[in-house]
Amino acid sequence: MGDLARIEGFCELSTTNLTFKRDVSKEEWMDVFKALKQVEGCVQFWIGDCLAYRQQRWGMYDDIAGETGYDKGTLQNIKSVSQKINPNFRNENLSFAHHQQVASLPPEKQELFLNKAVEDKLSVRDLREQIRRSNIEEKTVELPGDKYRIIYADPPWQYGNSMPEYFTEQANHYQLMTLEDICTLKIRDITEDNAVLFLWVTSPILEDAFKVIEAWGFKYKTSFVWDKIKHNMGHYNSVRHELLLVCVKGSCTPDNLKLFDSVVSIERTEHSVKPEYFREIIDTLYTSGKRIELFARTTVDGWEAYGNES
Repeated sequence: MGDLARIEGFCELSTTNLTFKRDVSKEEWMDVFKALKQVEGCVQFWIGDCLAYRQQRWGMYDDIAGETGYDKGTLQNIKSVSQKINPNFRNENLSFAHHQQVASLPPEKQELFLNKAVEDKLSVRDLREQIRRSNIEEKTVELPGDKYRIIYADPPWQYGNSMPEYFTEQANHYQLMTLEDICTLKIRDITEDNAVLFLWVTSPILEDAFKVIEAWGFKYKTSFVWDKIKHNMGHYNSVRHELLLVCVKGSCTPDNLKLFDSVVSIERTEHSVKPEYFREIIDTLYTSGKRIELFARTTVDGWEAYGNES
């Protein structure tokens, strides 16, 4: 951090302003700029370490968000990343956003990917893609050989350019897949000639879902709307809903003619966890036939599960 001390020789700093005390050379100006860049990369780790100290000594820091203007979720994320990454692995040549990408990995992989990001000069997005590809290669799970009538799927959609570089919420929770990866899964091979697909998707990537539906051999029929009660920030509106698309291969109308309300209001809980009520709807409508949940994280009686986390 020696470069930071050199700023005082050239500049006066306030909370809203930087002024040079004298004329500086181009080389001196570059020293100042590099030092400021270094501060930018450090400050989030400083905040995170500071919050971690408070929590360890005096408990949570809910009041800090209101006092400082920070969003509470942002503070929690900064602290979480700071706690998960050993200070010895933090690299001053990388942004905090780079470190966010590796925070959920074991320590040895954190060090591996951070070093790779420096050596190959990877952007945040490129680093995220390298990690994703590595996870897929290591954790490929073979599709089962049986045939299924009922398919329930919550793909780990990758939002790509539709989300900003600093948006890493999904990647911090589970490995993501590109649209091409999802489409090329051989779901056609494990479905009966007459089958039904219940597919989760969010509004920003709704168009992508129809490419998956076609690739898997289904036709869209209708949808359920999950009103999550709580809001998430979006580009065009404050999003509080998710869609469960109902799609059919061949002829597969419900066994039970009960009609459920198409809008279901249940407050969301953990990230990406879907209410079990929707599985109950499926089991009520389709009473017979083998059923499988794709990209499952848990196993449920009466259902087979396919997924790295199941």
